[in-house]
Amino acid sequence: MENLKVSNDALFILLGAIMVLAMHAGFAFLELGTVRKKNQVNALVKILGDFAVSTIAYFFVGYSIAYGINFFSGADVLAEKNGYELVKFFFLLTFAAAIPAIVSGGVAERARFNPMLAATFVLVGFIYPFFEGIAWNHRFGVQDWLNASFGAEFHDFAGSVVVHAVGGWVALAAVLLLGARRGRYGKEGQISGHPPSSIPFLALGAWILTVGWFGFNVMSAQTIDKISGLVAVNSLMAMVGGTLVALWVGKNDPGFVHNGPLAGLVAVCAGSDVMHPLGALFTGGVAGGLFVWMFTLTQNRWKIDDVLGVWPLHGLCGAWGGIAAGIFGLKAFGGLGGISFTSQLLGTLLGIVIAFIGGYLVYATVKKFVGIRLDAEEEFNGADLSIHKISATPERESGW
Repeated sequence: MENLKVSNDALFILLGAIMVLAMHAGFAFLELGTVRKKNQVNALVKILGDFAVSTIAYFFVGYSIAYGINFFSGADVLAEKNGYELVKFFFLLTFAAAIPAIVSGGVAERARFNPMLAATFVLVGFIYPFFEGIAWNHRFGVQDWLNASFGAEFHDFAGSVVVHAVGGWVALAAVLLLGARRGRYGKEGQISGHPPSSIPFLALGAWILTVGWFGFNVMSAQTIDKISGLVAVNSLMAMVGGTLVALWVGKNDPGFVHNGPLAGLVAVCAGSDVMHPLGALFTGGVAGGLFVWMFTLTQNRWKIDDVLGVWPLHGLCGAWGGIAAGIFGLKAFGGLGGISFTSQLLGTLLGIVIAFIGGYLVYATVKKFVGIRLDAEEEFNGADLSIHKISATPERESGW
């Protein structure tokens, strides 16, 4: 029976890894449909390149920082429990690789390709796993202090803060350092609209992400005996809440409508295992409205050119999710309890600080030494000329 359980656990988390891996196609098509047509090829190549670099960074550095495990200490770690630890690495890698995928949507259409890959290595190898280890592996004593001081640890079941808020706040740092796309904002305050190039591709990306999210959330249990149908239903309710509120507040705008479920799913990750479904519905609804309101505010009032709105979607909705777990996870609000609002607030703030400062230092360093911004000609013709030249050579034009 023990061997069967080990095999089932390995298969369970492998299926989760595959579902979350598929979400990266969602990131790609969401960005592909949002950016202008001349930058579509770049969006596709960038997401795949980032995932490959993330794999190397997390395998050689990041996983060890977060969990104290490396894959060079002998054969035992390779064969133990049918290679469960290896498959667990694969599963958690797909989470780690979401950080540069999130950033990619914010900096789209004006960031240099290779410097962004270098920044990805540092983010996934060092910055992200530092907070991941604190939240999910009791590193550095933070969780023990929160438990002793406020009666409960910081709780983030599937990564509202660890993945999404961290990715969103890293992206904000990168966006601020890059500046707006040329021509986006005029000197006299006028705003030049850059509408999505393909609503169908944008919608396809949103749907791929939405479906994969049930693997992202449910399979965060990591072993089959800990699986919870509550997580699945709460994910569904948050998705619906985010969709309906974004539909209403966004006045049926298709871009807002298709980001609404994503906002709800971002927010419910943290407390999906402890909330009542009504709490999840409310959490998702608030996130859907928060995304529409803050996306509009950042783009039009503050003139922060965050192309896909990744800071409102992931940074702010993720932070709201961490705090919402501290509200709707309480028994007084229908939750299962074992949650401290203060711990949730402090843990969320810690994630934001680490992400923004870490992201700012990484991108500021790359900017200083090699540059992160395309020149005017490159930006005018497309996000990275070298990529477009490869796919547009005369020998290949007739064959595509």
